[in-house]
Amino acid sequence: MIGSMVAACTFSNVSALNVKKSAAPRRAPRPRRPARLALSVALAAAAVLPALAPAAAVALPRDDKPAASATPGAPGKRNDAPPPGMSTVGGAPLGEAGTQVRLGAGAPVLPQQVTGRSWIVADAESGQVLAAHNAHWRLPPASTLKMLFADTVLPKFPRDQQHTVLAQDLAGLGAGSSMVGVKENLAYSVHDLWLGVFLRSGNDAVHVLSSMNGGVAKTVQDMQARADELQALDTRVVSPDGYDMPGQVSSAYDLTLFARSGLQNKDFREYCATATAKFPGAEGKDKKREMSEIQNTNRLLTGDVGLNPYKGIAGVKNGNTTNAGATFTGVAERGGKVLLVTVMNPESTESQAVYKEAARLLDWGFAASGKVTPVGELVPPKSATTGKGTATGGAQEVVKKRLDSAAAAQGESGGVGIALGVAGGALIVVAGAVFLINRRWPLRRR
Repeated sequence: MIGSMVAACTFSNVSALNVKKSAAPRRAPRPRRPARLALSVALAAAAVLPALAPAAAVALPRDDKPAASATPGAPGKRNDAPPPGMSTVGGAPLGEAGTQVRLGAGAPVLPQQVTGRSWIVADAESGQVLAAHNAHWRLPPASTLKMLFADTVLPKFPRDQQHTVLAQDLAGLGAGSSMVGVKENLAYSVHDLWLGVFLRSGNDAVHVLSSMNGGVAKTVQDMQARADELQALDTRVVSPDGYDMPGQVSSAYDLTLFARSGLQNKDFREYCATATAKFPGAEGKDKKREMSEIQNTNRLLTGDVGLNPYKGIAGVKNGNTTNAGATFTGVAERGGKVLLVTVMNPESTESQAVYKEAARLLDWGFAASGKVTPVGELVPPKSATTGKGTATGGAQEVVKKRLDSAAAAQGESGGVGIALGVAGGALIVVAGAVFLINRRWPLRRR
C-alpha cells in the first residue's frame, strides 16, 4: 500500500548478503538447473554463510491481462510477447519470458495488479534481483534514459559553473518536449540545469548540458560508451533526453543499472531526491532574476491527486512518451533495506498506474526480502575488477566453483536449486567490485 508520507532516509553502507533459507515454491514448476549467478557486491564474510536449498524459478504467464503492443506505442495492436533470444546478463532466468521468482517459506505472492510489460525488483546494495518480468525486453525508455545521461555527464562539470545559453544550445528539441523553461541569452549554473533535468525532466536543460559536453552527437556517443561500461547491453542511445527516436531502446534491467550507478554520486542522489526547488527565470526591470518554484514529476516522491508519496522513497526518475508509455525507476528504503524497482509501460487503465504498480512491487520486495532466492543479479561495471580481470570474470569464477560444489551436494539429496549463500568458508571479492548505495539523502525541499 502506498504510504501517506515521505519518510526521511538515513542510508548507511551495507555489504553483506541477506539470504535466508527458503522452502519449496508455492507453485510447482518443472525443475530446471539454476543459472550461474555472480556477486556484484564485495563481501568480507566473517562467518560462514549456510548452504541453502532454494526453490526452482517459476515462470508465471500473464494470461489475465490485455496484450501489449508488438511495436511499442502502436495503438490498437497489443501483443504481449517479448522477442526470443533476450539477453541473459545477470543470469539465465532474466533472459526468459514471463515472470521469474523463487518463493521461499513465508514469502508473499507477487501482487496481481501489475501490468507492466517489463519490470524488475532488486536489492540496491547487494545487487540481488528478487523478481523480474521480461527484464531484458528492449523497449523505448522515455525520460528514464535521463538517468544514463546524468550518470554520464553530471561528473564533468562543477555545480557552480555558469553557462550563458545560446540559441544553438536549444536547437533540435523535439516537438512537445517537456521543458523547465531555459531561455537563451541568460546565464544558469550547472546546479540549476540539473534541477531542471531531474525535477521537470527538462529536455531544454538536457540540450544545454549536452552542448556544454561537446554537442548532442558527442553526448549520445558518451552515453552509449557508458552503457557498455555498465554492461547495459540492451540499450541503444539515439537522443540524450529519451525523446522518442527510431531505434532508441533500453530495458528494465538496464534502467535499474543506470539508477544504481548514478546513486553512487552524491549530487545525483541529491537531485533525484529533491521534491521542490527554485529555478531562475527572466530578468526583471531591476536586472534581478525572477525565481519560480518547480516540483519533481516523480509522483511517488511528491504525491498527486489520488496518490500519496511512498514511504521511504528517495528518487529516481519517471518518463512518459507516445512510444514508451509510462516508465519509472525508483529507489526506497524501509527497515534498513534499500530496493530498486523499474516498471515499463503498464497496460492498466488505472490513474497513475506506473507509480501504483511500482509501489506494489516495492511493498512486495520489502515483505519478501530474505524469503526469496534471487533469480539474478545486477552486474557491476566492467571496470570493477577483482583478482582475475573483471568482476564478471574473476568473481563469477570464484562463485561458480562454490556453487558447483554446492550443486553436487544438493544433487545427492535431490535438491533443485542453489542459493547465493555458500557453505564452507568466507567468500572474499576484491574491493574493486564494491557497488554500494550511500544512504545519506538530502532534504527533499531546497
